[in-house]
Order: sequence, then C-alpha cells, then structure tokens
Amino acid sequence: MRTIPLAIGRRRFLAGLSASALLALPGCASTGALSFTEAIRRLLALSTQNAFAGLTAEGGFYDNALVRLDLPDVLGSRGNTVQNILTSAVFKNRLQKEFNHMAEDGARRAAPVVADTVRTIGIENAVALVKGGPTAATDFLRGAMAGSLVEVMVPALGDAIRLSNDPLVGQVISALTGIDASGVARDLAGDVDNAIWKAVAQEESAIRADPSRTKDPLLMGVFGVL
Repeated sequence: MRTIPLAIGRRRFLAGLSASALLALPGCASTGALSFTEAIRRLLALSTQNAFAGLTAEGGFYDNALVRLDLPDVLGSRGNTVQNILTSAVFKNRLQKEFNHMAEDGARRAAPVVADTVRTIGIENAVALVKGGPTAATDFLRGAMAGSLVEVMVPALGDAIRLSNDPLVGQVISALTGIDASGVARDLAGDVDNAIWKAVAQEESAIRADPSRTKDPLLMGVFGVL
C-alpha cells in the first residue's frame, strides 16, 4: 500500500473539510453558486463596515496615512489671500486637519447608503468575484455605485464647511472668488469618495488574506479553500 506523506495528507484533509463545511451550510446549492453570492455579499458587508468604522472615528482620515486628504484642489489657485494663508506651514496644516475632520461627516453620510447598496445589489457573476483579485468585490461595488456617493456627501460637507468653528476656514471660503462652500464641498467630496474606496479595498484584501479573522464559516469556507 502506498503511503501518503503526512504534509500532503493533512492539506487534503483540510481542503476536504472546508469544502464539506461549505456545502453543509444552510441554503447552499450543490454547485456552490448561491454560497458564492452570499459570500461576496458578506465580504462586502464586513469590508464596508470595518472601513467606515475607522473613517468615522475621531481622526479617522487625518491619522491614517492611507486616506489622509490634502487640501481641496480648488484652494490651490485662488487669490492672494488664500495663497498667503497656504504659504504658512502652520496655517496650511491647520486647514488640512480641519478638512480631514469634515471628511468624517461625509463618511457618516455615505455609510448607510453603501450598506443599503450591499444589501440590495444584484450579483450576477459571484464566482468571478470570488476568484478575482484582492479588491475584486470592492471594484465591482464602486463601479455599480458610479460616483453616487459624491452627490450624497456634498450637502453634509457643505454644512460642515459653513458651520466650521475655525475662523481660518471662513476666511478662506470668503476669499474664494466665484466659489462658495458648496463648490469646495463638491471638490472635497470627490477626495472623500476616493478615500472611502481605498479603505474598503484594504479591508477586503485583509479578509481575503486571512478569512479566519471574520469567524464567519461561509467566508472561511469559500476564501479559505482558495
């Protein structure tokens, strides 16, 4: 009788165990198609929840090098008053912190919209998303939302700018010829949108790399086997 090396035998056993656990889950089809759809939905739910938990915390943008925002581009070429403020490293840093703080308000407004989309979005090719790259599900969700978060966040960011307690913000806004708080908010919303998807992609990659961290049998079964 041929002896199977211990390491190979253990790998086969673990792979078989994961596959068996996957097929034993409630609602799983024999092809695994339904399981893959649910796995992608759970992957997106966890990735977005974790991302927004970090982004909406105090310092969620400024203290995270991955998503820290520069000043909105619209401030870069506007008038002598603004330029004089931005040439001061102290004032520029103060403004950057304030706008990163405002970004947290934008993320809070975006979070429930993303959560609703994850719950209701149609996932037609779940197998391809499961087998895709480390951010395949995030890329799919972002494409499906097609920049809609910018429109969602502009009102909240506009309010945050207008109601800011920092007089330096008011001074800068009043010095922007032909641009009001809503114009700056739209520019900022685009930056926040990019930061949100960076954070979600990072969370998805981490879950795919180590699905056991989720303690979710379906995610561990699907992505653990892969």
